[in-house]
Amino acid sequence: MSGAWIVFAKEWLDALRDRRTLLVVLLSSVLMGPLVLVALSGLMASFESRAEQREVVLAGADQAPTLVNYIARQGFTVKDAPADYEAGLRRAELGDPVLVIPAGFEVALRQGDVPRLVVVSDSANKRAEAGVGRLHRLVAGFNRERATLALAMRGVSAEVLEPVRVDERDLANPQTRGTQITGMLPFFVLMAVLYGALNAALDTTAGERERGSLEPLLMNPASPLAIVLGKWAAVSAIGLLIAVLSCFSFIPAQWLLRSDSLAALFQFGVREALWFVAVVAPFAAALSALLMAVAIRCKSVKEAQASTAGVVLGVSLLPLFGLLNPGAEEGWHFWVPALAQNTLMTRVLKGEALGAEPLMAALAVCVLMTLAGVAFVAGALRRAAVR
Repeated sequence: MSGAWIVFAKEWLDALRDRRTLLVVLLSSVLMGPLVLVALSGLMASFESRAEQREVVLAGADQAPTLVNYIARQGFTVKDAPADYEAGLRRAELGDPVLVIPAGFEVALRQGDVPRLVVVSDSANKRAEAGVGRLHRLVAGFNRERATLALAMRGVSAEVLEPVRVDERDLANPQTRGTQITGMLPFFVLMAVLYGALNAALDTTAGERERGSLEPLLMNPASPLAIVLGKWAAVSAIGLLIAVLSCFSFIPAQWLLRSDSLAALFQFGVREALWFVAVVAPFAAALSALLMAVAIRCKSVKEAQASTAGVVLGVSLLPLFGLLNPGAEEGWHFWVPALAQNTLMTRVLKGEALGAEPLMAALAVCVLMTLAGVAFVAGALRRAAVR
């Protein structure tokens, strides 16, 4: 163990001295999640600010004074659409959909005809598309009011329009609803672990072989297993350090949120960060051993990067299965690395109990991966020492 500790200290110091690589990893892994979160909050804040302005853009407002009166009574301000509103919507210069009122709207209403309104938007213009629902609700409310008045004039109760009423009851608590936004946090944490351990794993195996320093290292009295344990511990510590920084970076990122609704839903504190670290720590150890096992067979860092592409792709895609799967969790999810950690961290965000069986399943897979990876690398070094 003394030999393993010496190798660990040497590898750890070498990794910290490579400040350029460490800085790139920190910027790409640790700050990426908070930056995306802040950008998302800015987008939601812009939508909220436009909703608070309560403006409706009409083309042909002079043709429908009753509709304009209804919209004004709902607390909205009516604005006339510009002459080139279609071009403005296509270029995203106009951020509101346009309600086009045909000529003779009032005459058609008085005669009992059904005039047709047109909501003009552009699905590529997200700001305008967000206001389409508001226009539909206003027109539906106007229709109900007209129908109610018509029935009242004939002595008919307005309740005949709604023989059945529907009330909604949402079973999800605020913390669970918040995972619709915060569900991306586990993915960023897993990516931080991956890229935090990747460079260190490649440098300590294929990098040593490319520099020609692996053979002299094997001439030391330390056993190949002690050397591998020291290298693996250093790579795992670096990956875990990046994961810890990534988990706790979301706490100060909440101070920069510009959207009130997102800030209310985003419930991530020290407790959640500590649970995230506990969940990803075994995964960081297993992933480090796997990356080292793949890279030890390569003669250069470039070759190792190509060989580990499959591991990177798998770790990147497996968590997305949990995000895109609309169904409930299944038992086999906890036996799949990356997917298991993503599922467990999502439970933490929802405020649910992790459960002993899922935790033990994820831990057992990580322990087996770690033992297999370390044994494979030790065997490779032992064969290299014999040669």
